[in-house]
Amino acid sequence: MRNVVALVLVDGAPVGSVEFTVDSPWWNDVEPVVTRLDEVLGVSTSVLRLVSATGSGMRGGTVTYQVEAAARPRLGLRPAPHDPPAEPEPLRMPWARPGGPAALVAWAGEHVDVRRAVQVKTWNLSCLYRLETDDGTFWAKQFPEFMADEAAVISMVRNVDPALVPDVVASAPQRLLMRAAGGIDCWRPSAEVIADVVPRWVAVQAALAGPAAARVRGVRVPSFGLPDTLLHGDFHPGNWRSGGTVLDWGDAHWGHPALDAARLIGFVGDDLGIARVWADAWLRHRPDSDPLAALRHARPASHLVGALVYQEFLDHIEESERVYHLGDPERELETARSLAVDPWPET
Repeated sequence: MRNVVALVLVDGAPVGSVEFTVDSPWWNDVEPVVTRLDEVLGVSTSVLRLVSATGSGMRGGTVTYQVEAAARPRLGLRPAPHDPPAEPEPLRMPWARPGGPAALVAWAGEHVDVRRAVQVKTWNLSCLYRLETDDGTFWAKQFPEFMADEAAVISMVRNVDPALVPDVVASAPQRLLMRAAGGIDCWRPSAEVIADVVPRWVAVQAALAGPAAARVRGVRVPSFGLPDTLLHGDFHPGNWRSGGTVLDWGDAHWGHPALDAARLIGFVGDDLGIARVWADAWLRHRPDSDPLAALRHARPASHLVGALVYQEFLDHIEESERVYHLGDPERELETARSLAVDPWPET
């Protein structure tokens, strides 16, 4: 459950507010927010940004958003409790400014015939629209310039395993238009999905191994016979689709492949035998390696990488949206310290 306060703008000027609740607790899940607003106001809306939040962990509480309406609503508005600051914010993302979401949809419309556009997600790391067309469903995404070029990374992976990545229809700086991947998000993956995705990703990493072809994070793991290669960077199953496609490549970088495995295990645990599936996959490509030893070292190291990533987020986002990541670098460092004492049981 989430209490929503929507501060509505038309042509960049505040016109009032709307308050309601939605079932989804997640702050960046804005589809239920715009769905309710469109119904109440009778005009098309989009969420620009988070103004404030009283919950924690990116969910729950009362969340105030700045919202843009396509036209002045005739119904449903009450006086706004307060207006967010009007002064320019240099760290504000392009899609968080008036006209930003519409510009993303308009760009996508240059490549596909959009019948209906639904804003699915927005926050300091991305804005995502689901686009319905006569040719099926597409996703339009915009992301910050400090993150990896997703189109370039996807192209690298596609050269090895085309089915592991989404089908990119068009791209521009910080923009991506993709055909929607089949299946559902895999927040709780089955053993079958693990057995499909993990060995395929290992095969891609084995094929791409070599000198750095992407940015490098400053955290090293002893090789134990494994090569440096392309990392997804946020390799947890919430970024997978049950049809076997891996999404959200903005954290991609070059490094030790055990860091991706450690991220996955840290996210879902190892009840499904992920460590063994991953190690066996690497042994098929590098039989003289010791993947499990590398994984024991990578478990604390993956949280050092996490601390660097979260700090980078905090350094590049405006004040009101820092609430998404406040305390994350410190929590990652504390976890790294605890895992350095007991990283992983012997297998």
